[in-house]
Amino acid sequence: MDAENLIEVATPLGFTVRCTRRYWEFIVTHKHPVLRGRGPEVAQVLGDPDEIRRSRKDPTVLLFYRGSAPRWLCAVARREDDSGFLITAYPTDVIKAGETIWTRSR
Repeated sequence: MDAENLIEVATPLGFTVRCTRRYWEFIVTHKHPVLRGRGPEVAQVLGDPDEIRRSRKDPTVLLFYRGSAPRWLCAVARREDDSGFLITAYPTDVIKAGETIWTRSR
């Protein structure tokens, strides 16, 4: 990981997701302040999720979930070939509809 990236993690789908320190600050300041200080947890969701779903609206957007009912942490990333970038992350009590493309082996 370089100095600019706060998150740089390989996903189970074989591509790496990155998030710059500057963009993470935008997420925790303007989108989801509840995630301040939780960057390592978001990285864990991307690297070791329980389930990955494809967005119904954009096939290049993937939703990574980790946790269990009633609370999951969701990290949303866009894949572009062998790399990707974090769009957002948020705690949720609902896993969104969409095609399940990967689940953890139990």
